[in-house]
Amino acid sequence: MTKHYPKIPWCRYADDGLVHCPIEQEAVQILTVLKERFGKCKLEIHPTKTKIVYCKDDSRKGDYAQTEFTFRGYTFRPRSVKNSKQNKMSVSFTPAVSKEAQKSMRAETRKRGFRNRADLSLEEIAQVYNPVLRGWIGYYGRYCSREIDPVLGHFNEALIAWAMRK
Repeated sequence: MTKHYPKIPWCRYADDGLVHCPIEQEAVQILTVLKERFGKCKLEIHPTKTKIVYCKDDSRKGDYAQTEFTFRGYTFRPRSVKNSKQNKMSVSFTPAVSKEAQKSMRAETRKRGFRNRADLSLEEIAQVYNPVLRGWIGYYGRYCSREIDPVLGHFNEALIAWAMRK
């Protein structure tokens, strides 16, 4: 990418990658080139994970089938956001914690099962969970923090159940 498309922003993490093209035709061309290059290395691009996504916002009026994608636990899609300069709501293409990541975090809370552990003290629960919650909030709460509220609400419900059992 750096050698043949130096002006196209892109990023990768392990075996995942993103390429941000200004026009659809360029995205189609780069996808074709990447498939050929991967083929030469005896690799293939995942057919269901690979897609061209339209980053729809207030300035992009086109109508496309794919307007969201998930990368590194974040779902990028059009969302209502407050424009602080104009003090009004607008639509912007922004990241927030994905539904899959939310499900995984709630499952982690259930798996640890502290709600049924009346033998634990609040301090013991805090000692174990505070680093976990700080990590989730630090990573997923950076963008569109209201989307992590259901996970924190689930944790609070487990804490209430623990207190009632205690």
